[in-house]
Amino acid sequence: MTGKHSSFRDSVDRMFTHAVRHMDLPPGLEEKIRVCNSTYTVRFGVRMRGAIHTFVGYRSVHSEHMEPVKGGIRYASSVNQDEVEALAALMTYKCALVEVPFGGSKGGLCIDPREYNADELERITRRFTYELSRRSLISPSQNVPAPDMGTGEREMAWMADAYKRLHPDDIDARACVTGKPVSFGGIQGRVEATGRGVQYAIHEFFRHPEAMKAAGLEGGLDGKRVIVQGLGNVGFHAAQFLSDNDGCKVIAVAERDGAVMNPDGLHIADLQAHIRETGGVAGFEGATDYSQNSLGALELECDILIPAAVEGVINAENAERIKTHLIVEAANGPVTAEADAILKKRGVVIIPDMYANAGGVTVSYFEWVKNLTHIRFGRMERREQEARTNMLVNELERLSADKGLGWTLTKNFKDKYLKGASELELVRSGLDDTMRGAFQSMMEVWNNDEKVEDLRTSAYIVSIRRIAESYQAMGL
Repeated sequence: MTGKHSSFRDSVDRMFTHAVRHMDLPPGLEEKIRVCNSTYTVRFGVRMRGAIHTFVGYRSVHSEHMEPVKGGIRYASSVNQDEVEALAALMTYKCALVEVPFGGSKGGLCIDPREYNADELERITRRFTYELSRRSLISPSQNVPAPDMGTGEREMAWMADAYKRLHPDDIDARACVTGKPVSFGGIQGRVEATGRGVQYAIHEFFRHPEAMKAAGLEGGLDGKRVIVQGLGNVGFHAAQFLSDNDGCKVIAVAERDGAVMNPDGLHIADLQAHIRETGGVAGFEGATDYSQNSLGALELECDILIPAAVEGVINAENAERIKTHLIVEAANGPVTAEADAILKKRGVVIIPDMYANAGGVTVSYFEWVKNLTHIRFGRMERREQEARTNMLVNELERLSADKGLGWTLTKNFKDKYLKGASELELVRSGLDDTMRGAFQSMMEVWNNDEKVEDLRTSAYIVSIRRIAESYQAMGL
């Protein structure tokens, strides 16, 4: 710990320890669940630009109570062992909470991807994959990476291809990573998954009057003021869905170069296009105000605050100045342990990261299953569903005509009802069901245990309990 701010790893450990105080675990099991099982550090060289450049990478395995283990790989110059191990731990708890059958893992490469062109990044990624494969740290049955900060579909395709070349006889090789392009074994809805999961998490929160009351909120989402920090993949999709589908007003967006505001709501698609064109939010015509103080936007008054970028942006230094009813942790660890305690005392409700951003790993699970079964979702049953619904509608229309009832179907009803579910619709349905079930498990603990004061503690308790049951079933 430095100064008055916990490191990300300290915060995860402190929140874990706080939760287990409310539990009765067998001796030694708490420590077994908490510690990271192993971390592999690799240093490898890649020849480019007339010299050999050495890179440092990590892959941590936190828990193998379920296998394979699952977790993203990030490319960032700030990557270090402590961060990777903390993220691996969070993945363990996240997977247990949303009941996907994975243990927790995480990886990272200490590199700024903006400093390299596509050819160089591909060579670096393929060599990193080779190093991971040598240690069985990428495998459909043992360890399945996914995109994270600084990586995406492109890097996952490179990794999957590199793995297949190393294991040409593995028929399930495509399942060695998730988050691939749809054309390369990916799944519809994976790119939007984490942001869509944030939206579904908020939807479920608003279905629970007792949760709304705790946050001092009422009514529906329409017109609610939202601030988003970080308009990357997660922040963009969460902001777009909430504004386009739910009528929320995204009144501020904070990015690297500053923050833009508009009390009537920002147009998210236009803002993203502006960022792609200029590299930042400055100069966006759809904003009424701009500030170079990016993190200052987090302190504006709003109903829902969504930190969707990096760890520790809400900490002991600024927690007292946060003016919101509800914080939704779309990023991993955006609220430190100190800030968590301060906000709790002030009555701010936090939807924790291990739940709020679980959409990514949930849809990654669907992709992994798709790769193992070698068939896309809906292919077997879609047309049969259409035939059955068409038969029902035809029979209703026949009855109406025969009896002279004059029944008429609502405009566009037939177009919607007679269409079998696509893979994207099935993925969204499965994600929505997962987010609802996980939140209800958290609410059950929050409502029924008077010692549990917040959703984060209840999320940890649900997760730890399920992990403990797995270990005990193994005989540990």
